[in-house]
Amino acid sequence: MKRLLSSVLVAATLVTASLLATAADSRPDATIDISGNTVAVGVGYSKAHGTLHFDGKSYPVQLEGLSVGSVGAATITASGDVYHLAKLADFDGNYTAVSAGATLGGGGAATTMQNQNGVVIELRSTTEGAQLNLSVDGLALKVTK
Repeated sequence: MKRLLSSVLVAATLVTASLLATAADSRPDATIDISGNTVAVGVGYSKAHGTLHFDGKSYPVQLEGLSVGSVGAATITASGDVYHLAKLADFDGNYTAVSAGATLGGGGAATTMQNQNGVVIELRSTTEGAQLNLSVDGLALKVTK
């Protein structure tokens, strides 16, 4: 178990470093606001909705995903920057994310994710509930009509 946790931590660190370096070199193309819920006992499930602000317009978005390495339940409110979004169609996709944070009553977390189109999202979240999170996540985000 310790070996598995160590492997996840090393992989998470490497992925986060490369994603942060990618995003740090440019201005955000859009911003995003999300709110929703997460429940986890080792493997977790998240569902949220929000708004993508891109090219002077606002678009409703939906997020669903699974995480490995998270324990607890929480209500999440997050906002962040979106990078490498050339056209709206590039936003939809499956994102790989690395998250770290802790909540006992109230807390926060940071998440960096990237999809198959090269779109990078850096989220800062506040949480209410009880949760410990150092996880690798798979998330599906899409603009809803």
